[in-house]
Amino acid sequence: MKNEDAVTTHVEMQTRRIPSIGFLGVAIGCMAASALLMISGRKTWANFVGQWAPTILILGTYNKIAKTFSAPLDEEQRVQHGGHPSLLKSPEELTRQMSPQPVS
Repeated sequence: MKNEDAVTTHVEMQTRRIPSIGFLGVAIGCMAASALLMISGRKTWANFVGQWAPTILILGTYNKIAKTFSAPLDEEQRVQHGGHPSLLKSPEELTRQMSPQPVS
């Protein structure tokens, strides 16, 4: 990510691998576990486990936002992912940036 520190970038790159349905599945699993604990008479544990679901859903929402709205690293990635070339850069600069760089 462009404007993030190394730790945040690493965490977001790793969490991108988790599909969004995974967060939803885990949250539903927590709700089911909470219901089973409540039925078995463990009210305190049921409340504890039941409160995991909103936290997991919030983490899933953050993950989705980070995946969707992360800034491209360069102009080539922006154009490749359906964005438009920057209006603030000159055509020469865009051409130079998007052309292949020689490997030394």
